Amino acid sequence: MHRIGIIGGGQLGKMMILDAKRLDYYFVILDPTKNCPADSIADEHIVASFDDVEAIKQLAECVDVVTYEFEHINAKALQLLEEQGHKVYPSSETLLHIQNKLNQKDWLRKHKIPVPDYLDVNGIEEILQAGDKYGYPIILKTCTGGYDGKGNAIIRAREEVETAYDCLGAGKFPLMVEEFVPFQKEVSIFVCRSANGDIKVFPVAENVHVNSILDETTVPAVISKESTDEAMEIAKKTIEVFGCCGMLCIELFVKKDGHILVNELAPRPHNSGHYTIEGCYTSQYENHIRAILSQPLGDTSLIRPTAMKNIIGQTNGDANVQGLEEAYQKPGVKIHLYGKDKVAVGRKMGHITATATTIEEALEAVRFAHEKISF
Repeated sequence: MHRIGIIGGGQLGKMMILDAKRLDYYFVILDPTKNCPADSIADEHIVASFDDVEAIKQLAECVDVVTYEFEHINAKALQLLEEQGHKVYPSSETLLHIQNKLNQKDWLRKHKIPVPDYLDVNGIEEILQAGDKYGYPIILKTCTGGYDGKGNAIIRAREEVETAYDCLGAGKFPLMVEEFVPFQKEVSIFVCRSANGDIKVFPVAENVHVNSILDETTVPAVISKESTDEAMEIAKKTIEVFGCCGMLCIELFVKKDGHILVNELAPRPHNSGHYTIEGCYTSQYENHIRAILSQPLGDTSLIRPTAMKNIIGQTNGDANVQGLEEAYQKPGVKIHLYGKDKVAVGRKMGHITATATTIEEALEAVRFAHEKISF
């Protein structure tokens, strides 16, 4: 029996375990929260901080392979595990290239993968210089730690520079500026690479964000064949140049002319890939597990058009779900609840997917179900 360690016990870890339990694999998670989403189905749970190097070593010693469900972890701790002979996928080297967004962009640019133009900035004066260079709006980003729009600020005019700088820590974190891309669509593509070198690419997904948090994903993305082909090529090249083993999510901009730019990478399964559970023959979670165990990867083809909608907290308090019976009135609807004790404004509490004969039908079904569910 394979024993797998996951750093992180959130919903992504939970969904990895759900798919892999069909093969009776044994899971040990490390997470500081006792009743985190994956706790209810993990075989063992090491309750410890993500910075606890000794706990991470303890995790590695009781499993065959270590993976992780988010990238804001101690890459040096992973390096230490590798030096001691433990298998860690994606590797610490992959994580170091991706964890810092400036390093990530430098590595992409070095390998001639198209990205928006960007600059490393230190202080207000250099942000103003970047504004003069690119013209407004510009995007100010923290190089580390951002997710769901946290760590990003759109600066629409010179007068907003100081406020944005203060909002992002006033120099406490390393910062970068990116040119603003007037894109046609935001899409994402998922690519998986096995430890044995096998590569599979999933269909391109189209994403809509509200308040910088993913709201809806529809697949296939309604983009040209040329844009789709370009995204597929970028996906294969990117996973190779980062030496990534496991799932890699690539968030992309489709420019007005149809060409593709890479926005950001995540070396793990991703929120916008939830659709793969019902929409594809093999989900991103199953292929991630297959990849880190050096197994052949599964078929990533789309079964039929699919839509996914996030269930985002609108209030603060205890998480008591209501409306499931009404939400299930639409055929094809599947509801995933993450099992978080507390609901909070902006917190991801679950998601809904639907498959149908058209994207429009699938979208209508998830929106109908979404209206019925509350906490």
